[in-house]
Amino acid sequence: MNVKLIAFDLDGTLLDSEKHLPPENLAALRAAYDMGIVLVPATGRILKAIPDELMAPGLFRYFIFANGAEVYDLQEQRALHRARIEPALAIRLCEYMDTLPVLYDCYRGERGYMTAWMYDAAPAFFETEPHILKLIKSLRLPVPDLKENIRMSNIPLEKLQMFFRPEHMDERARQLQEIPKRFPELMASSSLSNNIEINSARAGKGNALRKLCELLHIDCADSVAFGDGLNDADLLRAAGRGCAMENAFPPLRECADVIVESNNNAGVGKEIFRLLRSEKGIGKIKNFS
Repeated sequence: MNVKLIAFDLDGTLLDSEKHLPPENLAALRAAYDMGIVLVPATGRILKAIPDELMAPGLFRYFIFANGAEVYDLQEQRALHRARIEPALAIRLCEYMDTLPVLYDCYRGERGYMTAWMYDAAPAFFETEPHILKLIKSLRLPVPDLKENIRMSNIPLEKLQMFFRPEHMDERARQLQEIPKRFPELMASSSLSNNIEINSARAGKGNALRKLCELLHIDCADSVAFGDGLNDADLLRAAGRGCAMENAFPPLRECADVIVESNNNAGVGKEIFRLLRSEKGIGKIKNFS
């Protein structure tokens, strides 16, 4: 395998449970970068939510954001590809989510938005996950009514997301199947135990990886991908080598080519070092311009 690109999810994959970058992972990324391999964070997050410790080394030019809703070139500060949700469809979905026992929010541009009363109620949904609550509180702007905010802005959305309390996990499982049935233009996935992430059916990390590889003139067969959540399934399938973390959701493990050590044991870094040691012909590619 001639590895030219490595894509990786962040939460539960590259980052440990405390949302920090393990030193071995950083060392492996540096080693791959020095060999000319393109490194691509592929996340449900937006640019504003990428940890400073991950950005500081300057190892990344290309990003897959919001589950593939955007492929972004940091050097040129522009989107190379977008697959967003139109406002009218987003409002219809919000009206449906109003009938469910959930909180919901959206990503639009460089910011998240959430109805104010839902923003205030968020702590009750994340009693055992303070790191997630911190992200929600820091990245969402509370607005009087999210539906009206979407209507007034009239700008397409990267992603909508809903959160469930522990006693409503059966409903969460049902809605993962129900949302795409009711809204064929949308896809539903998950990266947390209590959330559902909703994107355009044209999005997906796998589609975004294919688009980026096309732009960089890289064969997807020469890419490696790492993930742990349901929103990583199409990414692992699109890559030449799909790696599921030991801590991954069981359905993701089933579609992976290999299972690597957990995020708390620097599984990404260990697998990258193994590939760099064992694979021959890993070489540089021309920079995309």
